[in-house]
Amino acid sequence: MKKDFLTIRDFTREEILDTFKLASDMKAHPHNYMSALKGKTLAMIFEKPSLRTRVSFDVGIHQLGGFSVCLLPMEISLGKRESVHDVAKNLERMVQGIMIRTFAHQIVVDMAMHASVPVINALTDYSHPCQALADYLTIQEVKGELKGLKLCFVGDGNNVAHSLMFAGARLGVHVTVACPKGYEPSPTALQNATEDAKETGARIEVVHDAMEGVRNSDVVYTDVWASMGQESETEKRKSIFHPFQVNEQLMAKANSGAIFMHCLPAHRGDEVTDHVIDSPASVVFQEAENRLHAQKAVMYQLMK
Repeated sequence: MKKDFLTIRDFTREEILDTFKLASDMKAHPHNYMSALKGKTLAMIFEKPSLRTRVSFDVGIHQLGGFSVCLLPMEISLGKRESVHDVAKNLERMVQGIMIRTFAHQIVVDMAMHASVPVINALTDYSHPCQALADYLTIQEVKGELKGLKLCFVGDGNNVAHSLMFAGARLGVHVTVACPKGYEPSPTALQNATEDAKETGARIEVVHDAMEGVRNSDVVYTDVWASMGQESETEKRKSIFHPFQVNEQLMAKANSGAIFMHCLPAHRGDEVTDHVIDSPASVVFQEAENRLHAQKAVMYQLMK
């Protein structure tokens, strides 16, 4: 039976840890997997632009011996030029996996429902599960044991915040989202993460003060204040989110040895200062690299 990866909640705690183990082995011994997906093709549907997603999936499938086909908005126009159902039914006859980076989460849900091949969510407005896998893989590399750590996400309660909450709940990591009032995570996402956290003892909370949120954190994480599709709100959000900038003063409230993370791209001088993102505490480029390894593991698990 085929398996999809639409949100972190599609994987159990054990499956997430198995993915980390596989990703780490692929990172250390890439030549052992050069034919792992030999002859298999991944369709990559992009309705949102990307650097890390495009390169990591494209390079990843090739490193596993497979092929990629990149489909851009002007070529496919999901739901407009052709229905999601028809795209799914065409692609399932030609490829062995479908990756989608789009706006509405329902698109990936519908694609997975109609396609007989695995579907991987490479970002929607609701969820960014591949990013969260790479994030927690990075934290594990740096910190070792994950259970009991505290991660504070500072900024907009967006798709990245949702996935960090979901993964934290699965892995026993306490996740605090520090955001302005009115910019909290989705109530559904918060409820689901809180329910999942009961199994591991993780604590999921939302606060409206950055200093309070970051206090005693082992990981401080931020993202852009205006995501793709919110460009018209950029100036308004700069004013609202300014107290949530990750700077030296905010990092000083975290635990000694705390690390800084960002899913990138970063707007330096807005959500984070140069001093923080370029400091020894920053692991943003290790984090970016781990998109490659985490996604290779996911592709192998779903497409082998």
